Amino acid sequence: MKTLNARQLEMVLGGPQHARLIDVLPEESFEKEHIEGAVNIPVRHDDFVRRVEDLVDEKDNSVIVYCASKECDASPTAARKLEQAGFSNVYDFEGGIKEWKDAGYKTVQHART
Repeated sequence: MKTLNARQLEMVLGGPQHARLIDVLPEESFEKEHIEGAVNIPVRHDDFVRRVEDLVDEKDNSVIVYCASKECDASPTAARKLEQAGFSNVYDFEGGIKEWKDAGYKTVQHART
């Protein structure tokens, strides 16, 4: 499994490569806060792989998954599921949203009403 740190993710997101960024946490977490440009597909959903297949044109396109932090097991689990389903360019942003924020990058935050 290939991994990225916050700086590498920032370079990919700002670069010419087209990678799909997927927040694999539950909807509630995504609605509260996520990395700009991310799509929410919770890894715990039974149709996780199918939903990623619907999002990504080809299984050899780059897919980056992330969760809350290095202590969270959702993104490694998601990356393994995608690799087992035949995706060939899967990256796990191991540090998740915590590392992203700790590195000084902004997130999209939604106020609770």
